[in-house]
Amino acid sequence: MAAEARFGFAALLLLLPCLSAMAKQTYIVQMNHHSKPSSYATHHDWYSAHLQSLSSTEDSLLYTYTTAYHGFAASLDSEQAELLRQSDSVLGVYEDTLYTLHTTRTPEFLGLEMESGLWAGHSTQDLNQASNDVIVGVLDTGVWPESKSFDDAGMPEIPTRWRGQCESGSDFATSLCNKKLIGARSFSKGFHMASGGSFMRKSKEAESPRDRDGHGTHTSSTAAGSHVANASLLGYATGTARGMAPHARVAAYKVCWSTGCFGSDILAGMDRAIVDGVDVLSLSLGGGSSPYYRDTIAIGAFTAMERGIFVSCSAGNSGPSKASLANTAPWIMTVGAGTLDRDFPAYALLGNKKRFTGVSLYSGTGMGNKPVQLVYNKGSNSSSNLCLPGSLEPEHVRGKVVVCDRGINARVEKGGVVRAAGGIGMILANTAASGEELVADSHLLPAVAVGMRVGDLIREYVQHDSNPTALISFGGTVLNVRPSPIVAAFSSRGPNLVTPQILKPDVIGPGVNILAGWSESIGPTGLEEDTRKSQFNIMSGTSMSCPHISGLAALLKAAHPDWSPSAIKSALMTTAYTQDNTKSPLKDAADGSLSNPWAHGSGHVEPQKALSPGLVYDISTDDYVAFLCSLEYTLEHVQAIVKKPNVTCSRKYSDPGQLNYPSFSVVFGNKRVVRYSRELTNVGAAGSIYRVAVTGPPMVRIAVKPTRLVFKNVGEKQKYTVTFVANKGADKTARSEFGSIVWQNPQHQVKSPIAFAWTQLID
Repeated sequence: MAAEARFGFAALLLLLPCLSAMAKQTYIVQMNHHSKPSSYATHHDWYSAHLQSLSSTEDSLLYTYTTAYHGFAASLDSEQAELLRQSDSVLGVYEDTLYTLHTTRTPEFLGLEMESGLWAGHSTQDLNQASNDVIVGVLDTGVWPESKSFDDAGMPEIPTRWRGQCESGSDFATSLCNKKLIGARSFSKGFHMASGGSFMRKSKEAESPRDRDGHGTHTSSTAAGSHVANASLLGYATGTARGMAPHARVAAYKVCWSTGCFGSDILAGMDRAIVDGVDVLSLSLGGGSSPYYRDTIAIGAFTAMERGIFVSCSAGNSGPSKASLANTAPWIMTVGAGTLDRDFPAYALLGNKKRFTGVSLYSGTGMGNKPVQLVYNKGSNSSSNLCLPGSLEPEHVRGKVVVCDRGINARVEKGGVVRAAGGIGMILANTAASGEELVADSHLLPAVAVGMRVGDLIREYVQHDSNPTALISFGGTVLNVRPSPIVAAFSSRGPNLVTPQILKPDVIGPGVNILAGWSESIGPTGLEEDTRKSQFNIMSGTSMSCPHISGLAALLKAAHPDWSPSAIKSALMTTAYTQDNTKSPLKDAADGSLSNPWAHGSGHVEPQKALSPGLVYDISTDDYVAFLCSLEYTLEHVQAIVKKPNVTCSRKYSDPGQLNYPSFSVVFGNKRVVRYSRELTNVGAAGSIYRVAVTGPPMVRIAVKPTRLVFKNVGEKQKYTVTFVANKGADKTARSEFGSIVWQNPQHQVKSPIAFAWTQLID
């Protein structure tokens, strides 16, 4: 826009009151933080003085952001927003975005269940003690403070650097916090505005940190819950429940409400958590993919990283579709999901004497031992095969077992629909969309979930047998399942659409059928008609895998307080494994085929090895700025993320893939040669020598120089260069290939996956 057409910020806002009668919504306004007139003592004064003159109401300014973001959230109409965009002080005006939640045996499966002994040179006692100083901030649906997972028995005084607090509410007393749960706050102004009201008005939902959904209690107890003996979900998965870092502290930031999580509230939570002094931020939520300067989580996470805070986010539950990732910024740990070596088998015995195995967490009295009639897609309603609400006709299903196709509505809701129509059991059968992936649920009636192949056989049986029958039975909890882990079909996949040269996801962790703490204000299915109460629940999603990695990062922070977030991330990535417990390559639950780095990233985390990785790929804030400058963003966009006025992009990479990332994503495009350099830092012993081993597809030549790295001292840095040359003549359209670079010696294997893509034909 021409300079003469732009207004000063103050003058502009004086024009706005006359426009205030139009419909309002929340906008996030990104400001040039450094152009505040000296007449205003604070940025808050600068924003609010003008916004309060916009209209007769005083509720325009929702939040002022000073740390995670520079700017504010305000209730504006579209014309006010458009006028704001014309101000010199305004970098951007964006509509508020709705983010969604990405909705035990885990510690033992990860090799954490060692109460005594050495952990890669760290005694368990020392690690537990050091963990007391680490604070994990969880942005989610709040917390159920009475959960035994937040018992503070034996915990020392709260670290004196902690600046957080426990907010009180109608259903939440500040005394509910303790030395374990050291903070609890809530942020709801964006939610209220979107719910058609003013944030000043009282909401049906209590404005407090209390978790009425269960998700937040589950994620925070997964990350850092205390030991709880005899934990189970209604008898399933009985054992000791504990978080990944059971001696770390927890701070809960409630940013998600009944309709989801609004960007304005998430930013406010991140802003506060950074100032409060958290060491790890865990966000099991996300939206679509967008440029980093439009991604509120990425912008907030950049400030967190700069201040030494490790940020872990879920990759999303949009798999197995390609390019379905959320939270892809390189300064964020993007976490996919895999299975555990634990299962909850259930069985469907058909009238033709065939017995099929599926999964279930049903815990009632069961069906007895007499087969009953089996029905599928019966009646006039075209959606009866999906068991959508109102689709089943009682005269067709009363007293029978119903086959329901998976998809559209919630799995547990289908069971509720069957029960409401008089059905006494359900077989939940996958279609091609879910493949062979099985997720166990705490159904309200006897039910078993089966994969697509079994589902097709059962559907065929019902449609062709003159008197089809079924009997459902349950097998409890089974351990040491092989093979495991398997990549969950729902786990979102690469490639990374925002920056194809950064390989995402970073790692996978346990995310299927995870037992953790739960809110006692809601039943395990979350359905209104579910009146059961449980202190624990079993859930699946990348929402569950993310806090596993957040808790592991807290352990690494305790063991290595001087490590940067990038060093911790590198340690978790380069030590991850890519073979299951049968010593075979990781498989994909979607279709049983072999998995690849677009599904599992660097592999499945292995905490013991991550504590002593040997070498790390470290990345400084300046390196990330050089990366952003290579993306062809405007200087204003880069400054919006970095939040510094003096960023000039004088240093920038020739290719975003030059970032010192622990993995490689090679996009040939119209080039045949791609060359990257990397720098490794020795965090192992002095005098360490490493040699390189390379694997790759036949149509790419990979050369590493040097092939041997000698580290005389601890903390020493050494560079290497890797050149990828695509062969001429091969058909490379739309295909992808994978490989790896491993620096190894007898003590350590420092492994980086490589993804290759050809976006167009090479001459």
